[in-house]
Amino acid sequence: MLQIKRMPVGQIGTNCYLLGDESAKVCAVVDPGGDAPAIRKMIEDSGCALKLILLTHAHYDHTGGIEGLEEFYPHTPVYVHMGDVEGVSRGLFPPIDESVRRSYGEGDQVELGGLTIDVLHTPGHSPGSVTYRVGDVLFCGDTLFAGSCGRTDFVGGSYPQILKSLKRLVSLEGNLRVCPGHEGTSSLDVERAHNPFVREALR
Repeated sequence: MLQIKRMPVGQIGTNCYLLGDESAKVCAVVDPGGDAPAIRKMIEDSGCALKLILLTHAHYDHTGGIEGLEEFYPHTPVYVHMGDVEGVSRGLFPPIDESVRRSYGEGDQVELGGLTIDVLHTPGHSPGSVTYRVGDVLFCGDTLFAGSCGRTDFVGGSYPQILKSLKRLVSLEGNLRVCPGHEGTSSLDVERAHNPFVREALR
């Protein structure tokens, strides 16, 4: 059974998600942006063992808790798109220890217990931004927000690219649940109807 918990972490309230398979008692953490001890408590309260750290992108506010989690859970693999690792600003994209770093890209799948996590490359906010699809849930990072989208004025950002990524996401079939990197959750139907950036992307 799918378990999802959300915890705002770090100085700007990045949404860190716990994604768990309650039957197998295993979980992943999506975007641990800070506050590693609090994330550790969320993991322990879930009753699941941490197996993966998943990054929708590698900006500092989504990666700040990795080092602390690795102290609690040594050798936990950290999955990140290489577009956010190679040739980008070190200040905005802090380095990730190569000993735990794993790469993935468009069309890849990551297994977590009985769950299959599909990887969609959705650049625009950053070169390596991805969206995870788990059943009817999308973890969008800073690509799609409730009523908005991520900034594109950082190093490697692209407004035309993020519009293509938004179009791709809202063209997925069904009213999927949207779990963004900041602020509240939403759904694709709501974003199709009310998000001005989505409407621009669909023109």
